[in-house]
Amino acid sequence: MADDKILLRRPLEADHKGLIRVVDDWWGGRRLRHLLPRLWLQHFTSTSWIAETPDGALAGFLIGFVSPDNPAVGYVHMAATSPNQRRRGVGRQLYGAFADDLGRRGVRELRAITWAGNRGSIAFHQALGFRVDDGPGTVRVYGAMAYPDYEGDGEDTVVLRLVLEPGPA
Repeated sequence: MADDKILLRRPLEADHKGLIRVVDDWWGGRRLRHLLPRLWLQHFTSTSWIAETPDGALAGFLIGFVSPDNPAVGYVHMAATSPNQRRRGVGRQLYGAFADDLGRRGVRELRAITWAGNRGSIAFHQALGFRVDDGPGTVRVYGAMAYPDYEGDGEDTVVLRLVLEPGPA
């Protein structure tokens, strides 16, 4: 339906207040707003995306960047879709725009992390073609290969990787 069309744009610093207002709710009440300080919308807007409905309602966002130390790697810092917009392709559209954009910049691999118990996030990333890193140091946690204590004591984390196909020059 035309009413379901999602529009993508680059974020602005002015979007910060709206994002932190919803971020904890969109993660089922997990306290994550501290992971989205204003600096992300001051310094990473050219590699990040906002998804909106035609009436301007926030449908999702992806905050990401190109690694300054390894420009062949892009990293998804935080991505979310409104619970009212899930299963409609918003997340896929955000990740697609990010991958296309960074691929044109020479990025050859995208990386993301998620909590080992977040089966929905792991499945979503795998549906997009991400591979769960099962290298040395990983152990099975909640059915997924994860790095124990990756972000500190008890923070078992799944590292996801997606190899990008080289695009047209």
